[in-house]
Amino acid sequence: MQEIFGLRDRVALVWGGGQGMGEASALRLAEAGCHVAVIDQVTDRAERVAARIRALGRRAVAISADVTARADVDRATAEAEAAVGPVDVMVNVIGMAGWVKLVDMDEAEWDRVLNLNLKGFFFAATASARSMLAGGRKGAIVSVCSVSGLTSAPMHGHYGAAKAGMQNLIRTMACEWGPTIRVNGVAPGTTETARVTATPERVEEARRNIAIGRMGKPDEIAKAVLFMASDLGSYVNGHTLPVDGGWMAGALMNWKADSFTPPPATNVSYEQTGEA
Repeated sequence: MQEIFGLRDRVALVWGGGQGMGEASALRLAEAGCHVAVIDQVTDRAERVAARIRALGRRAVAISADVTARADVDRATAEAEAAVGPVDVMVNVIGMAGWVKLVDMDEAEWDRVLNLNLKGFFFAATASARSMLAGGRKGAIVSVCSVSGLTSAPMHGHYGAAKAGMQNLIRTMACEWGPTIRVNGVAPGTTETARVTATPERVEEARRNIAIGRMGKPDEIAKAVLFMASDLGSYVNGHTLPVDGGWMAGALMNWKADSFTPPPATNVSYEQTGEA
């Protein structure tokens, strides 16, 4: 089965690989044959996932890094390559939304979300791209975007702007780095992560507003990431694939500002995780 992916003994760096969609993506890549560097702000989370990958017979290393600091991104990329080999696949799953109306948003809130979601992707992608291009290695970069970057994003406009910017960067990177590197995105809709399911109302909203009648699961997003990273997606480049259960087919059809239920404030964090 691994042969159809063309990833046997390739090396993948997964940013935000310690939980949620990042963890699922790291495991799918390992099952397809990759050795994996699991990069997460929380070392214990990264090590737990790396241990699961080693149990599959693949090389794996856990690395802690701050994706918003370019020097730390470059350090983590070099450390990963020293441990598991030169990078062939880079997956970015780091991100976090904040929930506030634009008129109430302060500069610090704007900067936190843009830095984590957009600047962090730029740093991680360029660090891996420099290695691939210098080594002349064909490779793939995949970033988890969001349907919020494809439509309006009420109550989280800064997050939508960051994800829209990410999708533009994906297209630009595909042009600048082709034919050596393919660059693509996956845009999940509402996905069943701990942060989202902490609010029962969000589960009901998903059932009502998503054509398939439920939230997505992290592994369903990871399967799309694997497709984009592997030979199955060998002629896909500069594209962002919505994986949303049909949410965009009726985008925001039932959205009302007064009835929207954001995640609990106590769960909002700017921790660099696998889009939890």
